[in-house]
Amino acid sequence: MSCRYPRFLLFLSLCVPIFAMGTEKPVVSPAEIPGTTKVDAEGVLQLVHELPRLVVIDARIVSDRLQGYIEDSISLPDISTSCDSLKKIAADQATPLLFYCNGPKCGRSAKSAQKAIACGYTRLYWFRGGFDEWHAKGYPVVKDR
Repeated sequence: MSCRYPRFLLFLSLCVPIFAMGTEKPVVSPAEIPGTTKVDAEGVLQLVHELPRLVVIDARIVSDRLQGYIEDSISLPDISTSCDSLKKIAADQATPLLFYCNGPKCGRSAKSAQKAIACGYTRLYWFRGGFDEWHAKGYPVVKDR
């Protein structure tokens, strides 16, 4: 009888992590973010053309950015986004800022945009389709070597 109990514990220690993996909810960005204007890839191109002061912010983590990024975007992962970090990029809260991450299954750009709203920024754009849409449409991508 004493041998069965340790085997049961071994079974639990191996199986519980497997069961737990299936319970995680996938990250899905919201459909809209009040206080931002949602744009698609063509909207990004239009904004870049119309707003020379536009700051494009890549809210992805560094390992994602290594896969490529939109030219002239600034790397500022959501986990590093704060009023202070935004102020270093755009001291004027009326500076137009555009946030993107990997796409609809990535919530990083939404979090960053919401932080910018809380910090008082007023001209905010959100590229919900993000890098996935940009890349799928064949727009230029920069990769650091």
